Amino acid sequence: MNFSKYLRFAVVGACALAACKGGPPTATKPGKYSSTTGIEYNTEEGMKVSDYKGIPDGPGLVFIEGGRTVLGSAEEDIAMTHDNLERTVTLASFYMDEAEVANIHWLEYLHYVRKDSSEEFYQSALPDTTVWARELSFNDPYVDYYLRYPGFRYFPVVGVSWLQANDYCTWRTAKVNERLAGESDEGDSGSSKGGGLFGKKKNKGGDAAEGTSEGGGGTKIAIENGNTLPNYRLPTEAEWEYAAQALIGTQETGNENQENKRIYPWDGRQVRNPYGKNMGQFLANFKRGRGDYAGIAGSLNDGAMITEYIYNYPPNDYGLYNMSGNVNEWVQDIYRPLSYEDVEDLNPFRRNGFLDPSEKYDKKGYQSLIDDHVRVYKGGSWRDVAYWLSPGTRRFMAEDSATATIGFRCAMINAGSNK
Repeated sequence: MNFSKYLRFAVVGACALAACKGGPPTATKPGKYSSTTGIEYNTEEGMKVSDYKGIPDGPGLVFIEGGRTVLGSAEEDIAMTHDNLERTVTLASFYMDEAEVANIHWLEYLHYVRKDSSEEFYQSALPDTTVWARELSFNDPYVDYYLRYPGFRYFPVVGVSWLQANDYCTWRTAKVNERLAGESDEGDSGSSKGGGLFGKKKNKGGDAAEGTSEGGGGTKIAIENGNTLPNYRLPTEAEWEYAAQALIGTQETGNENQENKRIYPWDGRQVRNPYGKNMGQFLANFKRGRGDYAGIAGSLNDGAMITEYIYNYPPNDYGLYNMSGNVNEWVQDIYRPLSYEDVEDLNPFRRNGFLDPSEKYDKKGYQSLIDDHVRVYKGGSWRDVAYWLSPGTRRFMAEDSATATIGFRCAMINAGSNK
């Protein structure tokens, strides 16, 4: 009896010693046995602990290292809105698309929506190409050709509302995770292929923003497996502004003070490149002045009368293209003029009218445009002057509206990390 008791202690001790030699357990190396009970994992009765090598690579995404920063507009407030005063915040690291979602990406979305979903939803997913039409301009070719003509494949999709952009994020999450689950050795990935992600028209704008995770058939993905990605979603306003600033490019190693500020996503106070063979070239696609969208023939500067190739112009120090100019971009937040006062200083985000209800704004009496269905957009566009290129500027529009100057890009949390 005593011998078996000592033998049992010896076995447990050997297991503990082996664990010590390999170091303490980690998320990627949890060990064979529980470090608190000694019970073996992945047996018939034991807890299932899947292999985990870290968050999979998300197509199109760039890692944005978070940290402390000062958000808010450093430019003169020419609109006198006072709606984005400077304040210190901290943001957790996240991922963001290196470029804007392009026409070819939206056409891919439409392809699968038509194949897998209802005709009603397909019709609701079509961009509004009439945003190009103007009574006193001949923009007719863009109405017919901008979305579908092959030459415009990698130009940013426009004519999409905030609601449509959120639906795209939900679809993209499902399709990417369907592929990842299919590549995984795990047979019980929880992803259901096919079946129609949007068999019925969804309540737009809800799931993607709240962080649920669904497979291709609307089935919940088993998060514990770790072989699928968190949701693609629209970035929060704070994430977008932080990523656009890209102050990591000005930071000296070992210096915990942020001693530099940028007006634009690049150094300096000008919108032209001050260095090298590209000296004098514009760093973004914007409207130079009244009636001047691109310069003169024979010496075109920004070279774009309308939108431009999504990888044109130099990326910022995070590797993100066109965070200023080309198209404005939708972000998650609803608009309130005093969000900078109300939101928290860690991962700030305004998801609804909490602390600032819409009843305070007289929209019915036509004294305000603000309610719980107006969303922030940022970045400036091909039709905006340089003032709007500054990351701290902000505007808003109804979430079901669209224009030829607003597109979007996706973001994603950095799952499994406290940084």
